[in-house]
Amino acid sequence: QVQLVETGGGLVQAGGSLRLSCAAIGRTFSGHTMAWFRQAPGKEGEFVGAITGGGNTRYSDSVKGRFTISRDNAKNSVYLQMNSLKPEDTAVYYCAANRYFTTTNNYDYRGQGTQVTVSS
Repeated sequence: QVQLVETGGGLVQAGGSLRLSCAAIGRTFSGHTMAWFRQAPGKEGEFVGAITGGGNTRYSDSVKGRFTISRDNAKNSVYLQMNSLKPEDTAVYYCAANRYFTTTNNYDYRGQGTQVTVSS
């Protein structure tokens, strides 16, 4: 069974940092695009950023310059380093894997999510 398991969420003060991890279980995704999405209460899911199989990264304008995505194919994992966090970053963050890059929230695989709460 293929799973994406996110860890690293929590409560942090505005201006702080968190690092989310996503581990793939059951298959390798070294050639896939790995992305992070987030969903706040009452809002649609939002693209945060992605890293392609070739290592190219893309970010939403709302996180550009503050968030960094990286991957370690040897560990079958992807990471989201979040700095200068703002209360509006509060959401459930999901890891996702897809055969190609897209900002649309319909990836082939998606994890259960991890809660990030930023207090003001």
